[in-house]
Amino acid sequence: MRGLFIYYSFSGNGDVVAKKMKELGFEVRKAESSFKLSRKFLPQMLKGGFSALIGQKPPLENYNSDISNFDTVCIGSPIWNGRLASPVNTVLEKTDLSGKKVVFILYSGSGFAKKAEEKIKKLYPDAVIIHLAQPKDNPDRLLKLEEI
Repeated sequence: MRGLFIYYSFSGNGDVVAKKMKELGFEVRKAESSFKLSRKFLPQMLKGGFSALIGQKPPLENYNSDISNFDTVCIGSPIWNGRLASPVNTVLEKTDLSGKKVVFILYSGSGFAKKAEEKIKKLYPDAVIIHLAQPKDNPDRLLKLEEI
């Protein structure tokens, strides 16, 4: 089985997950976006939350959507306003996940993401969803990834 982890990270939680996925033998691809957020909390929450709410799909920089050599594809996303981060919407639009084992790894402050989970189940009914509350601050939660 060959595994791939495609992720977006704003605050570093996704990077912590990526490091663990690499240790588990997954190839790792970080989705870089031209979508920029302020480092100030309120403007960050407003812009990021609104972009997630409306399902925005910002351009990605040098994104490789070829996943033909992988059996399992994991998608990592921070949660913005209860939803997938807008750059991850672009990843999903550009990547054909049909025929793959699909796992979503969601990292958020609360560990819950009802709207994101609803969207995932609608688009990918067989996908596995793993919630990680602040993995950067709670590295013990990364043990859940060993179940993939």
